[in-house]
Amino acid sequence: MRAACTLIIVSGWLATAAGAAEPSVPRQQALVRMVRQDCGSCHGMRLTGGLGPALTPQALADKPLASMTATILHGRPGTPMPPWRALLDDADALWIATQLQHGFPEEPRAR
Repeated sequence: MRAACTLIIVSGWLATAAGAAEPSVPRQQALVRMVRQDCGSCHGMRLTGGLGPALTPQALADKPLASMTATILHGRPGTPMPPWRALLDDADALWIATQLQHGFPEEPRAR
């Protein structure tokens, strides 16, 4: 019962977040850096796995977008995955989850 209620709540949130504006280009660039640096410290710098699981499109193919977004925002209790809600809003988390499903962008190289 609890899982069904959580799914309904997350699905409703996702529908609301989907209508939210996508992060600005400068914010997207900051999010790419954050994911590559901060998330990469556990999930591997290429996001192919490490302390945390791989975050490649292949590894995430069967994961619902709502579940991924909720994990980003709220973490996973009992695991090293922390909640990122203090640094990310709903649109940021949804953008990250969507990008992960499609192959996360690389950081631009310094010239």
